This record gives sequence, C-alpha cells and structure tokens, in this order.
Amino acid sequence: MSLLLYIHGFLSSPLSAKAVQCEAWLKQHRPDIQYCCPALTAYPKQAMEQLESIVESHQPESIYLLGSSMGGFYATVLAEKHGFPAVLINPAVNPHQLISKYLHTDLKNYHNEERYRLDESDTAALEALNPQVINCKSRLWLMAQTGDETLNYRDAVEKYCGCAQLIEEGGDHSFQNFQQHLPEIIEFLEKH
Repeated sequence: MSLLLYIHGFLSSPLSAKAVQCEAWLKQHRPDIQYCCPALTAYPKQAMEQLESIVESHQPESIYLLGSSMGGFYATVLAEKHGFPAVLINPAVNPHQLISKYLHTDLKNYHNEERYRLDESDTAALEALNPQVINCKSRLWLMAQTGDETLNYRDAVEKYCGCAQLIEEGGDHSFQNFQQHLPEIIEFLEKH
C-alpha cells in the first residue's frame, strides 16, 4: 500500500484545514492510499527525526510527500534525500531566515497548547538541511498563489525552476481552494 505523508507547516498540526481536507478526500476517493500526518514539533532537528522515522518504518512501500509552507521545505529535503515525489504548497524556501525573527520569543502551536522557544541552533539546523540545488526536479511540483501574505511566491518559483509549477493569481498562504486540486496532486505523485 502506498503512503501519503502530509507535512504541515510551522506551528501547525494535523488539524490544519489542508491536512483535514486531504485525509477526508483520500478516505472517500482513494482508500487504497494510506494517510499519515504527524504532529511535528517546531524544532527542526527533532521534526526531521520524526519524519525520517516514519519514512524508515514504511519503506519499501511507495511514499508520496505533500508539504505546506515549512512542510514544503521538509518535503523537499526528504525528496532530495530519498527520491520521493513531492507536491509543495507555498513552500518555505529559506526557512532559516524566516524563523530568525521568532528567536527567543514564546511561540504557541495554532491548534493546541504546545509552546516553543527557538534559538540560533534551530536556524543553524534549517540552514544545514536546506538543499542549495534541486536535483530531483522531475519529481517535484510547486503549487503557489501570488497573494501569499507570508512568503514571497517568486522565491519558490526561482528555487523550483525546472520543476512542474502551478502559480495561481491571488489566493493566500493557506492556498485557497486546495481541495479541488487533490485529484491532480495524487495523479502527479503516482506518476512520479
């Protein structure tokens, strides 16, 4: 059985709208694909350890990656390392720069009461993970909306140059109308 590993964004959880929509869609339309969305910590090193543990426990099954925001970054790291196909929704391109403004402040998960306090070791961990060159371009699909209020979509267009891309005018960081793209997302992942 194939596994779809949905990777949520920074300070998010399996209760995010896209995660819930994806799980419901798979149950209704593709029950042959196992769904997994782990509750990731905000600490990058531990988050990657969580994801690698899931990957290890499901090999040699087919693993598909679907990542949003920071989850898109983690999906890129896993795709580069393991050769998995991945769909990246408004992905964080240089997350070490993005989270630097949150260092030494109290952070709280959007969906539960978990709290975090990041420091320079966390930005260093993200910088060390960040692939400077994308080698698995044929297995990646970038989905971005130009109205993203959190990340500049142009950075992703540049980073994922040569990959399949769907750039929609307007929208926002949540990627409006995400669920309507699920059939083509699954089709892309299965083909690659």
